[in-house]
Amino acid sequence: MGTKEFQCGGHESALLDCSSASERSTCSPGTAVSLTCSEPGVQLVGGESRCAGRLELEHLGEWRPVGSYPLSPWILKTAGVACRELDCGSAVSVGEREESSKRSVWEISPDCVESGSALRECAASGYSLSFLNLTCSDKLFQPNISVSSSSMYGVSGAQQQGFQVFRGSTFSISCSIQPQYPGGSFLLSSSTHNYTQPAVNHSAHFLFPAAEPAHQGNYSCVYNVSAFSQDFSSESRLLSVTVTGVPSDPEPFIIRAVVLPLTQLLVTIGLYFYCKATRGRRPSRQEDIELDYDDLGVPAEEEGAQGAE
Repeated sequence: MGTKEFQCGGHESALLDCSSASERSTCSPGTAVSLTCSEPGVQLVGGESRCAGRLELEHLGEWRPVGSYPLSPWILKTAGVACRELDCGSAVSVGEREESSKRSVWEISPDCVESGSALRECAASGYSLSFLNLTCSDKLFQPNISVSSSSMYGVSGAQQQGFQVFRGSTFSISCSIQPQYPGGSFLLSSSTHNYTQPAVNHSAHFLFPAAEPAHQGNYSCVYNVSAFSQDFSSESRLLSVTVTGVPSDPEPFIIRAVVLPLTQLLVTIGLYFYCKATRGRRPSRQEDIELDYDDLGVPAEEEGAQGAE
């Protein structure tokens, strides 16, 4: 198998953008592809989540905490860059942590941070007693929204985002979100209605006992939560609910409108023939004898006398 060895500098957006060495003529089994990946080089250690704790950088193959000096705007800028590189939203609090003795740290160049470079590119070796602690907003996941009903007859709309419910039926709209923070609440919002419930196990269920035309519209779930003395919110996609008097699937009504009358008709016909058969049954043998004597004109007294003889 002929192979290529890619030589990448790290700035390429695709593997094929890298330069390549001359092709090799052979490739041993199991080594057709070999990749070496690098971590983001930024992490928060010792906090309640991956988006809170002591800021550490990996530079020149070594992890060290970031030294903290009297707080200044560039420190806040550093915290904001770190949260973005961790995909944790924005910085909501910045603080210092002191230790009893100095240790090796990475010092961040303010000018480098202001230029928009990555933190690891702005690090220089140093010593400090204080380390930078920060908390990021840990941007919220998007809530999920769904509809369930005991009388749901169809789904319409792109990506099944539209639901039809039969008028008068019971249906509910559910909101949920992946666990990030405890507590919070859900706001179920439409153009005409707003309902609020606390989040229980990161979900809430809004029950509608009887669907009415006033209930139709576009609904969304908004999750609200307070954390780190900050208020955060996240909104779901829109979901369309249509209340209809005629179900999109008429099969249940066909069953009731055709099968039930047909069953009644069959029962009626059966009873008719049963009654007719009962009324028209053949007379007994004794009745046949009496009928014969009547036809011969023999009086009933003589019939009895002849029977006695």
